[in-house]
Amino acid sequence: MKNVFQPQPLKEGEAGQNQTKHSEKLDSSLQNKLSLIKKAFENSPDFVVRDFPGSAADGTSLAVSYIEGLTDSALLVELMENVIQLVNTSPPFEDQSADVLVRKILPSGNIKSLDSPQRVFQAILTGHLVIIVDGVQEVLAVSISGGERRSVVEPTSQTVVRGPKEGFTEEITTNITLIRRKIRTPDLKFQMHNIGEYTQTSVAVAYIQGIAKPEVVDEVTKRLNSIRTDSILESGYIEEFIQDAPLSPFPTMLNTERPDTVAGSLLDGQVAILIDGTPFALFAPVTFFNFFQTTEDYYQRYDISTFLRIIRMISFLVSLLLPSTFIALTTFQQEMIPTTLLVTLAAQREGVPFPALLEALLMEVTFEVIREAGVRMPRAIGPAISIVGALVIGQAAVEAGLVSGAMVIVVSFTAISNFVIPYFSMATAVRLMRFPFMLLAGTLGLFGILAGAILLLAHLASLKSFGMEYLSPYSPFYKSNMKDLILRVPWWAMKTRPDEKAGANKTRQAPHQYPSGSDNNLDSIPESDANE
Repeated sequence: MKNVFQPQPLKEGEAGQNQTKHSEKLDSSLQNKLSLIKKAFENSPDFVVRDFPGSAADGTSLAVSYIEGLTDSALLVELMENVIQLVNTSPPFEDQSADVLVRKILPSGNIKSLDSPQRVFQAILTGHLVIIVDGVQEVLAVSISGGERRSVVEPTSQTVVRGPKEGFTEEITTNITLIRRKIRTPDLKFQMHNIGEYTQTSVAVAYIQGIAKPEVVDEVTKRLNSIRTDSILESGYIEEFIQDAPLSPFPTMLNTERPDTVAGSLLDGQVAILIDGTPFALFAPVTFFNFFQTTEDYYQRYDISTFLRIIRMISFLVSLLLPSTFIALTTFQQEMIPTTLLVTLAAQREGVPFPALLEALLMEVTFEVIREAGVRMPRAIGPAISIVGALVIGQAAVEAGLVSGAMVIVVSFTAISNFVIPYFSMATAVRLMRFPFMLLAGTLGLFGILAGAILLLAHLASLKSFGMEYLSPYSPFYKSNMKDLILRVPWWAMKTRPDEKAGANKTRQAPHQYPSGSDNNLDSIPESDANE
């Protein structure tokens, strides 16, 4: 199933002009076609056109054009030799179709015939060598894309101790190949789209037929086809256009630059979106708990994976509620603090001129400024400046009496807990929600925190991701999916895929996969097989 999207102009009055532009046909004259292409790429220093006069016997002429830097130089040289040989040996081309020429000239390779100027322009701009023959209306486009590309290296944003060390690149064909190497079945399907009036960005929708729900695939395709924009430069553009609940701080799509993460999501029944020009792929539908799971959870023992997931959930709660809880206890519910600790905190705050709420807001904003500065600074000095800056400013603020030492500890531990969350999009949402909870704690105490938690839980329960409940499988409850949520059971116990994600094919593996001991294995082998 192939669905190619041709973007339309943003203004309604230009619709007719755009349709005419796409439906315009090429002329069979070589000079007319060359003048049309040269006019479109005039004053472009990287645009190349080469003319090849025909042999003396037939006088046939031929020309090729391409963009220097977008093509592979070795393939270009080889193809040009074939073209020269073609011109010198072939009979006249008049009254021959492009399909006949493909069989005669270039019997192998990724070749297509084009019959409109816009398709020719797009082929040239995507690394094709365009072959223009006099007397033939269609133009042949041979894919020889190449040029400088970033090699496949370990992802920098999602590192693992145990697992594959390869990550996506900015080239969509490379990313598709990385997924193909992991899922070797013809049921792995890719739908190609071109989105962006000016960028014409290639977008691929990946899914496994039979595992993914057809209604989810159709919904993703429908939302992509509804995009009308000038440009798509990164996956964040796509995410904002097609995500559910665009005003919610919580993400309803997950992004990753790891091929194994995408492969695992596809095998669970999810749909992935690859965008040319970025190493970050999107996949959906997702639940709230997907943001606390990593691919490394499945590469190590189930007991340590379960322990780490519990640590991440605790870190989520600490990052969200620790500053607000500290504000509420020190401001309103002081009777809940042990006496010894209360005396220590009171002694530290004796010279602090600000209330606990303003003190916490000051420290949180300061830390956010330091974190942003560390990201934007040159890589050589960024980490050193951010760490030293945090230590120096924190120590100086305590000595100056602007903040208490306990508040510095609370803010620092909160920031460290935020780094434990595996996915940056969820960690950012927690950073934003922390401030409303601090304001509620500073005005209403623990009652404000409880009210905010109830509202937050209600908001999360109302969210959906491409038709799937955000808090699934807790709301609604799926007992069979509790094997891989916060707790992860061993692989041999996960016989089926998640019910809320998978389509018709829910069977992951055969039953009775429990590993038996070596003695039992020997006893279970028939005598004839053992002798062999």
